Order: sequence, then structure tokens, then C-alpha cells
Amino acid sequence: MSQETMPLVEDTVTKHDEPAWMTDKRRVAMDQMPTLKMPRVQRFDYRNWQMMPSTEIHWQSSSASLAQSDLDATTAKADDKQISIVQVGQTTTQVKLLPAELTKQGVLVMDLFDAMREYPETVKQHLMTNVIKTNETKLTSYHMAMLTSGIFIYVPRGVVVNQPIEAHIIQDSTKADHPLISHVLIVAEAGSEFAFTQHLSTVGEAANIANCFVEIDAAEDSRVRFSSLDAFGPKTVTYFERRGLAANHANIDWAVGLLNDGNTIGNIDTNLLGEGAETDSKMIAITDGTVRMGINNGVTNRGKHSVGNILQRGVLLGRSQLVFNGIGDIIHGASGAKAEQENRLLMMSNEARGNANPILLIDENDVLAGHAASVGQVDQQQLYYLMSRGIDRQQAQRLVIRGFLGVVLSAIPAKTVRQELITTIERKLTDEN
Repeated sequence: MSQETMPLVEDTVTKHDEPAWMTDKRRVAMDQMPTLKMPRVQRFDYRNWQMMPSTEIHWQSSSASLAQSDLDATTAKADDKQISIVQVGQTTTQVKLLPAELTKQGVLVMDLFDAMREYPETVKQHLMTNVIKTNETKLTSYHMAMLTSGIFIYVPRGVVVNQPIEAHIIQDSTKADHPLISHVLIVAEAGSEFAFTQHLSTVGEAANIANCFVEIDAAEDSRVRFSSLDAFGPKTVTYFERRGLAANHANIDWAVGLLNDGNTIGNIDTNLLGEGAETDSKMIAITDGTVRMGINNGVTNRGKHSVGNILQRGVLLGRSQLVFNGIGDIIHGASGAKAEQENRLLMMSNEARGNANPILLIDENDVLAGHAASVGQVDQQQLYYLMSRGIDRQQAQRLVIRGFLGVVLSAIPAKTVRQELITTIERKLTDEN
């Protein structure tokens, strides 16, 4: 063990009672970190961002009361049958218990570190081993080494969960030097089906980073619908990785609203490993002020007759910057595969900078692939039509934007999340005007 990793490992073992195998994974990741490169976001430069502020874990608890304002916005609208878990910083403050029939079937919704202790073999098998690997980049290695919070979702073979599963992950920025290093691990066994939604937000004014990963391991014939409302605060610099691995005839759908008030880079990627595997990856983003965002959204078709669709729409306000890279990669042998993508940006300011970059990498002849990209301003004919009906210009612009983003909004399964997304969009547009 190197001298650099000694404080990290000792602190982890003595203060958090985690399994030895987890500590070993941290040690390996820490040792790998100096040799790895930072992740690449094409046409986007973030070299001056501080993405790894500390190389020493600080275990800190957070008060459950910090979650109250975030939860009050959704509690009144929540379904009584909703399954939910709430984390503030490193502390799990609430778990709404599973219905008895799901518990009997073996469904798990719990704190990741509790799962490491109670279900060590299952977590060890899936945590950053197949879907995301620790040695990919400097930031994936950093994530594994510094991981301090997370959620574990496990749905056994053939189980269909009709109730929505929701997670509120709240960054505790009431104090400095309190990075959010969070990992959501989702395991869908063969034939299972469920929807998972996460809300990401910030409480407090201190400057901190958020390093948030999601892994989805979807076995054959399973279906996972993932949606997220990302709304971190203005002093949060965010890096996210959301990755799915789909086996034969598995389906992973993504619907993400990226509305952070701070600078953000991230990757959404689906590996269609099995025959007939499918994914729909939908994202909307709104940038305002001087916020900068660079996003990769990728699908790799490895299985025969696999289908990957990417749909991204962004709105730029103020002097912000938004880069969408849509990456479709069809591997040799993936005959009959389909890959379509659409990347569109709506410019609401002459001072904003936007790029919509479709990238197709095809190493197979018998495939169907296409792409579309556009960067433009609000359709003046649509504005004129609305204004001719007595609607003022600002409201008309908001209606046009809502229509532009509607194709992704409609894909989010949870009504409460859709409404939160719409409310946040309206706030950003109103603040800008």
C-alpha cells in the first residue's frame, strides 16, 4: 500500500465499518488515478475546473431537516403507493418502506453502504465492475476512491414493480469541503420491470463539487425506465456518469432534465450488448447566465438487431454555453442494428454559444443509421401566431419553448417530476426576462 493511500484506507475502515473488499477497491482506484486521463467532451474545454478538490475522505453526517424544503414541493402530490428514499449528503434520512408483497419477492431499495454489509456478494459483483470501470478516466477512479453515499436498487427475476421508485439526493452545501460523491447502483434481473426517478438538488451556499454516478445492469428481457431532474445550485460544479448495460431484449430508457445552475459536464451511455436490446435516451437542458455545460450522450450497438435512439434538446439563455455530443457507435457484427439521433439547440440570446454535434461510428454494413442537428432561434412564425391571439411576447416565447421541449417532458413517467421540471423551466425563463 502506498503512503498516499494509507490515510484514506485507515479512515474508511475505522470510521465507516465497510467491507474489506470495498476498501481494496478504493485502494486500487487511488493508486490508478495518477496514470489516467480526464474524460473528454468534444468541443468543450473544462481544464480550469476544480473537479477533484480532495484526496481524503471526510465522513460527515447531515441533518434530516435540510431535506424538508425539497420534499415539501412534492409531498402533497405524491402517490401514497410511491416507494422513496431520501439522502442528504452522506446521510440516508428517510426510506418509505416497500409494500409487503414486494419485500416478499426480494425487491431492495436501500442505502448503498448498508447493502454492502447486508448483501455483499451482490453489490461486489455489480459495483463498478461491468457497467462502469474504475480505470476508465481520472474521474471514474476518483469516484471509486472517494465514494461516500449511494443507493442500491435490486429487482429480482420476473418481478414487475408498478409503483414508482423515487430518490431525493440532496447535496449538503451548508459547509465547505463537503463534496457529494454519490452512486446509484440499479440491478434488474431477467424479466423484471420498473421505473426509477431521482431528484438532485442543493441546500446551502458553499462551493462544492457533485460527482454522481448511475449504473444500470439490465438482464435479458428486463425493462428499466430511468428519469432524473438535475437541479444543483449555482456554486456546484457537477460531473456525472450514467451508464447502462442491456442484455438480450432488455430495454433501458433515459429521460433527463438537466437544469443545474452551475457548470456541468457529463456522460450518458448505453451499451446494447445483447441481441434485440433497445434504448431511448432523451435529454433536455437549459443554460442561463454564464453557466457552461458539455454533455456526451452515446449508444453502442453491439448486439444484433439492437436499437438505439438519442434525442437531445437544449435552450440557451444569457451568455451561457451548451455542447451536445450525440455519439452512435455500431460495432462490427451488430447486423440489423438501428441507430438514430437528433440534437437540437434553441438560442434565446445572441451572446450564448451552442454546439450540436452528431457523431456516427459505423463498422457494419447491414444497419440503419441517421442523424439530425440544428442550432437556431425561436420560430418567428410561431411567435407571430401566438401574439396575434393576444398573448404577450414573453409568454409566447415560453409557450414555444415548452413545445420545443415537450417531446422529452412527455417521456418522464412520474407526474410529480414532470411538473417539477416544468416549474423549474418556467422559473429560469422568468428570471432571464
